[in-house]
Amino acid sequence: MKHVNRKGSYSIKVDAIAKYFGSDNLIPLWVADMDFETPACVKEALNTIVQQGVYGYNHIPDNYFPTISKWLKEQQSWSVDPSWIAFIPGIVKGIGYVINYFTKSGDNIIVQPPIYPPFMNLPKGNGRNLLFNPLIRVENGNCSSYCMDFDNLEELCRKNECRLLILSNPHNPAGIAWDKETLQRVASICHKYNVLVISDEIHADMPLFGNSHTPFASVSDEAAQISITFGAPSKTFNMAGIVSSYTVVPNKELREPFFKWMQVNELSSPTIFATQGTIAAYTNGNEWRKKMLPYIESNVLFIEKYCKEELKGVIKPIRPQSSFLIWLDCRQLCNMLFGSTDQMKLVHLFIKKAGLALNDGAAFGPGGDGYMRLNIGCGREVLQQAMDQLKSAIFGE
Repeated sequence: MKHVNRKGSYSIKVDAIAKYFGSDNLIPLWVADMDFETPACVKEALNTIVQQGVYGYNHIPDNYFPTISKWLKEQQSWSVDPSWIAFIPGIVKGIGYVINYFTKSGDNIIVQPPIYPPFMNLPKGNGRNLLFNPLIRVENGNCSSYCMDFDNLEELCRKNECRLLILSNPHNPAGIAWDKETLQRVASICHKYNVLVISDEIHADMPLFGNSHTPFASVSDEAAQISITFGAPSKTFNMAGIVSSYTVVPNKELREPFFKWMQVNELSSPTIFATQGTIAAYTNGNEWRKKMLPYIESNVLFIEKYCKEELKGVIKPIRPQSSFLIWLDCRQLCNMLFGSTDQMKLVHLFIKKAGLALNDGAAFGPGGDGYMRLNIGCGREVLQQAMDQLKSAIFGE
């Protein structure tokens, strides 16, 4: 994989680091994009547009939605009619659209922490009530992870007249590729209580270590009837700045009025860069993806080995099943250094002593204290330097 020095490219991850962390002398391992050069096919498609020299109004190419449909069938075994798909200018924005279209002020929305922060910020910022269905930490040797609390989910739905559940599939930050049985149980409960499910599947095309992605809408008829799925090539092909997301809504009764609302408000009109970038990635980018995924797997193994051997097991990485993000369990480290799980001291250790910019686990809601999120979508030499600095900060070596 070709690694790019992104300094001076207006990258949030690199060039805005001082704004968010108070210093620009940190190794950036936070924002969820990679430092690998985007596939040549995407660059060529965008260069063709640039070289043409006129950047006027554009329409959606006839092969845009069929290309997405073909990709979903081939890579995720999900049969999607192209008419079920609409462009959205970013998944976070799309979730905001759903919240504003399908719910009203004061409605209850369920999330499953620890979870991607916008899942909590969007409902609260739009005047909705946030209800937590916390994931349950499962300890299983080196394969620790999380499972869902179905009893609590059903209780929330039964008692609170909930309107939406925002599902992270695969899960961010823990990288869980939820299995079919789990998703079927979610669908059964939510269908029973008339709860719509937003399924954010942006990391779907990055399965690791023999795992596979299961689209929520594909697991049952109940799931298809209540689902609004969001996807994108952005994480997989490192093209988030192109803004190339889309939504899939199988249920006609949900889809037609929602798509019409987006259309009349011009919320579903992509730029030519978004459509051509997506078509290029999904048509010719798979060979690049097949090289990228093993590199990510090797980075995961590197972090696991380093934490076990060099950091003496005081940090326990949860192995992601899909994604280039690792959820680091630092609770033992906190107890060793601070005598308790002190998140402020943990963050201070990473930033001020180790010189590293990771995502603060507390931002991911209940269950996030004692954790940090690490982005490993970078060169091995960067990770080596980062982990060496962390080791020195912990042990004073």
